[in-house]
Amino acid sequence: MSTETADPGHGHSPAAWTSVTIMLIAITVGTVAFFLDVQWLVWASAVVLVVGLLVGWILARAGYGVGGAKVTPKVH
Repeated sequence: MSTETADPGHGHSPAAWTSVTIMLIAITVGTVAFFLDVQWLVWASAVVLVVGLLVGWILARAGYGVGGAKVTPKVH
């Protein structure tokens, strides 16, 4: 027996996965750089964090977001 849900699938898209992966790497590098007192790398990581956000937005606008034209629907 299957149950139909109204889950919109938040974050289950190539745009979301790519964006989150970039941002997680930026936060990890930034945290290590902060611990090692490498200020320029902390700020570079902050820039990469914003770039990750922009990449996600651009990919979503290009059709790779949830329900996008270039994303194949999940078959249950």
